[in-house]
Amino acid sequence: MRKRSIAVMLCLLAGAASVVHGQAATMAPPVSASAQATAQAPALPRVRLVATGGTISNRRGGRLTADEIVASVPGLAEVASVEAEQFANVASSQLTLEQWLDIARRIEQLFREDPQLAGVVVTSGTDTLEELAYFLHLTVRDRRPVVVTGSMRNPSQVGYEGQANLLASVRVAADAGAVGRGVLVVLNDEINGARDVTKTDALRLHTFASRTFGALGVVDADRVVFRRTAEGRHTAASEFDVAAITALPRVDVFMVYQGAPGDLMKAAIDFGAKGLVIATAGDGATSGTQGEGFAYAREKGVPVVATTRTGSGRIAGPRRPAGPGTAAAPQGPPGMAPRIAAGDLSAVKARILLMLGLTKTSDAADLQRMFSEY
Repeated sequence: MRKRSIAVMLCLLAGAASVVHGQAATMAPPVSASAQATAQAPALPRVRLVATGGTISNRRGGRLTADEIVASVPGLAEVASVEAEQFANVASSQLTLEQWLDIARRIEQLFREDPQLAGVVVTSGTDTLEELAYFLHLTVRDRRPVVVTGSMRNPSQVGYEGQANLLASVRVAADAGAVGRGVLVVLNDEINGARDVTKTDALRLHTFASRTFGALGVVDADRVVFRRTAEGRHTAASEFDVAAITALPRVDVFMVYQGAPGDLMKAAIDFGAKGLVIATAGDGATSGTQGEGFAYAREKGVPVVATTRTGSGRIAGPRRPAGPGTAAAPQGPPGMAPRIAAGDLSAVKARILLMLGLTKTSDAADLQRMFSEY
């Protein structure tokens, strides 16, 4: 009897406590540990995938769509919330210059309309990936990361690395340390800057490298590691506004080889080239009758940019005059048109910068300034 009285008293006290605290008599179900962790976990960064095609999607029997590529990557949903869109689905060499402008405009639109977007990943074929990446490096005027990636093997081949490259690229695009470093190229768990990177092997997986200067960082299992940043003007500091560019002027590329004729340069100008890039031998030598091509370019007011065909090293710009003042006008060998020095840019990237530069000016001194700054 005494035990029953004690039990009744305890029940009454419990009920009173519930009333005092404004709680219902019926107790709420306990919250599981997993539910608590979910409620406390920060939201995943959001990354937009803009797919253009390339080997990474070129499955036998039909190309993978952007959504299919995303769905195929194990663990992707654990590192970021990825939204995919299909811009194109072709080989990189089939993208047009007009599509380059459209891609840059689309990425700028994504950043402008979504301040919370962490970054953008662009998939591309690898053959001209470095060109697209450098174009975006000069035209997407936002500090948030744009990462360009692809694969050397297609989804139907043994050893397809596209999923790993996409996962690594999303991790970089979502990483705060990537902000302000310009457009990045991520393959093989290496991070290279768009300005310096080049495809160094036609077949091997370990093909993208920045020959002289090395990678900016790596993507390791535990975190994204950066060890240097991209120098020169780019992205948010760029003067090139794609909204104001309706078309890119024609610029053709030539190479110096023994006995090279200058009439090919003349023909390019006659067919509408607004600028020329020449990959010179060594640090600036030409051959054959290319001097006549330079003279014709000078006569027609067509700027010529000199690079080197060696793959590394730089073509030095004009010396500054003694004392204060602007840079001296570009110079060239006697009898040749003034040449704009491309520094250490490759010929194909010098072409991109010259195309963009020509949308603003044809003045050789101003174009030389651009090649010195970017």
